[in-house]
Amino acid sequence: MLDCQLTALPLRENPAHLRVAIIAPPWVPVPPPLYGGTEAVLDYLARGLREAGHEVVLYATGDSTCEVPLLYTLDTAAGTVDGGAVTELRHAVNAYQAISEWGADVVHDHTLMGPHLARRYGLPVVTTNHGPFVSDLGDCYRSLGQIAPIIAISEHHASTAGDIRVASVIHHGVDVERFPVGDGSGGYALFLGRMSPDKGVHIAARIAREANVPLKIAAKMREAPERAYFQAHVEPLLGGCVEYVGEVGGRDKLELLADAACLFNPIAWPEPFGMVMIEALACGTPVVATPCGSVPEIVCEGVTGFVRESEAELAEALQRVDELDRTWCRKDAETRFSTQRMVADHVALYRQVVDDLRAAQAS
Repeated sequence: MLDCQLTALPLRENPAHLRVAIIAPPWVPVPPPLYGGTEAVLDYLARGLREAGHEVVLYATGDSTCEVPLLYTLDTAAGTVDGGAVTELRHAVNAYQAISEWGADVVHDHTLMGPHLARRYGLPVVTTNHGPFVSDLGDCYRSLGQIAPIIAISEHHASTAGDIRVASVIHHGVDVERFPVGDGSGGYALFLGRMSPDKGVHIAARIAREANVPLKIAAKMREAPERAYFQAHVEPLLGGCVEYVGEVGGRDKLELLADAACLFNPIAWPEPFGMVMIEALACGTPVVATPCGSVPEIVCEGVTGFVRESEAELAEALQRVDELDRTWCRKDAETRFSTQRMVADHVALYRQVVDDLRAAQAS
């Protein structure tokens, strides 16, 4: 008998609507209590699909609080430090058994191992790559591309896929109405993310000091490499106008974003997407960032932020954010980065995948 827990699930309500099963990775609850971009996206997507009239089940961990029916094997999230292949495989094997019994029309699987199991159950499946194609993940997704349509999360992300087949590019979205609109009265620039050189925390601190702009750093710092980086490169820059406020989530994060004069995001790697940027825009907060990865797709230059390369240019941009109209930031989030738009894009792909499988079975 498979080891899984099952909440009461509804019978099919409307044949015109899809039954969508979302499989989350087993590392972090959905939604994340603090840091966790992928898990935040899955929360928005699951709830958005349900609000659009589709039937949804989320296969995650038992400590998840997403407001849709939940299936799980692990009572609590495995964590990002000690998780391994066996944990994910156990999670995925149980997921497909339970989802098959539920009667999913389509599976949106966000694990690496899970999609390889879909054919056994005859289930149409799509997967999203939340990480870089140019990495060890490349070989994994090259194989997965023969099994399931792969979603990339930005045009830049898709452009790095090489010979890996990408079925669709779908930007993430947020529940914009849940984000408070701020006036930037806090007067500070905000770094929000993870304590990592890739995220450019030390760059943000150095530029803020040189420009004499108040900077609040709100960053995840739980793992040994994150603490070592902080001690060596960030902590020496604290003091004066630069403050580390710890890791934040929930209302505290939203208040920090809304009160910030800008989000300062000097990333130093080609990040596939940046949830923190669209969260800032949803609060009406402009973004100052480097032109890496998806940044030029997300930030409208001179309208919702400034995209600059050199430290001198970034420092100047920090001092000009009051020139930007914060209402345009909010409007852009409502137009391009809403949950409704993200859901519609996913449903279009789901229907295509379901129709393709039915046509193949009928031939």
